[in-house]
Amino acid sequence: MNPTRSEVWLTTPTNAELGWLVGQGVSVEAMVHPSPMLVATGSAAHDGLFEHADDGERWLAFEEPEDYVFWQPRRAQMSTFAGRAFALGEETITKAGTYAFDCALNIFADPLDWLRAKRDGIVVLDWANAFDRLRDSPRIAIVETLLPTYRRHMRPSRLPELFVISQKRQVA
Repeated sequence: MNPTRSEVWLTTPTNAELGWLVGQGVSVEAMVHPSPMLVATGSAAHDGLFEHADDGERWLAFEEPEDYVFWQPRRAQMSTFAGRAFALGEETITKAGTYAFDCALNIFADPLDWLRAKRDGIVVLDWANAFDRLRDSPRIAIVETLLPTYRRHMRPSRLPELFVISQKRQVA
């Protein structure tokens, strides 16, 4: 992590925050598994990275393999600490169980739907890298509202320039 940036202090959610999530149809299991949901205070900086501030808004925080993802439900805003996370739940992409028995990787439009589904899938944060991160997934199930975004981004950003070598046939 960048030592020039402030550290983020994570705390447990308040009863009011937990109650709001339960009221929205989120199970307690989804709040704690595979890692506990935490809370940080701060804001998203102009570069999209999360900046801690003791007097800032409260954001729900989710641990990802190399980053933290922050979600501010009132603003429907997301941020990361280090800018490394591709998606919420990204470890699901490479788990064999995700695709077992003809199942698919679920892609949700927002963290609330992802939590309601007990974190069974991902919420893409960085669509620019979607093709490279998802192209090896054998099956994907996506919410209908994301279909245009998915189609726009699920192609390579660059293809090599192509030359055709002609072959001359020898007549015997």
